[in-house]
Amino acid sequence: MIKNTLYFIGSVLLFFTSMILYGIILNASEDTLEETLSKKNKSAINEPRIVIEKSSNQLILYDSDESVKTYKAVFGRTRNNQKMNGLKSYTPVGNYKVCSIDTNYVYHKMIRINYPNEMDAAEALKNGLISQSEYARIVEENLKYGCTKTANYFGNEIGIHGIGEYDLVFRNLPFVFNWTNGSIALSNEGIDELYSVVKIGTSVQIID
Repeated sequence: MIKNTLYFIGSVLLFFTSMILYGIILNASEDTLEETLSKKNKSAINEPRIVIEKSSNQLILYDSDESVKTYKAVFGRTRNNQKMNGLKSYTPVGNYKVCSIDTNYVYHKMIRINYPNEMDAAEALKNGLISQSEYARIVEENLKYGCTKTANYFGNEIGIHGIGEYDLVFRNLPFVFNWTNGSIALSNEGIDELYSVVKIGTSVQIID
């Protein structure tokens, strides 16, 4: 019995190790942002813009209307419901902007977006999910701080972040595993590249 158990555990570990090695081989040929810009004869990104496609698990970095680089992205654990239903692990859909950047975040770096924004609050108010005073607070905090400062019905701290200490494992998985609290996760290297070009106010569009 013990022998069979050890054999099973060893087989599982070998399987996952093989997948990680396969992922490393697949990712080894990916160009850095600097290499990508060089191939496009560009020296910099002057008008950064981000489009996130949940259906294809991609984050696309644009310079104005020109697609520059595509990153593998993962999302919240809940895929078929909205935060409007009180589920805190759903990645919202809408038009947002970068409102703060944290370089000392548990998942490496965090590029936070202004979720919930006035549109999110208006929809929630219309559906009777928040009060008029909660709506007014969200609008005021977005105007005053750029980001919502206090916890609310939607949850907060939604943005684009890295993976952190388990980057080697998660970024090299050859399949999609959505694990965040609703934020968008890239590899640590990917978030470093975004950090080098985005700024407060950069447009972030999230679509299904």
